[in-house]
Amino acid sequence: MINYASKAVAAVAMGMLVLALAGCQKEGPAEKAGKEVDKTMSSAGDQIQAAGNKIQNAVK
Repeated sequence: MINYASKAVAAVAMGMLVLALAGCQKEGPAEKAGKEVDKTMSSAGDQIQAAGNKIQNAVK
């Protein structure tokens, strides 16, 4: 026999799973723009690092 507490725990777990899956929808324009900003900033950081390395090598 399954008691009411077990049923309640199972129901809560199922509800949490449904909510978690609902949060995994397609990304919207803000998320896409954020990813582009992150990619651009990473690229700029790499270029600044490369420029810094060139300057250090030129000074040696």
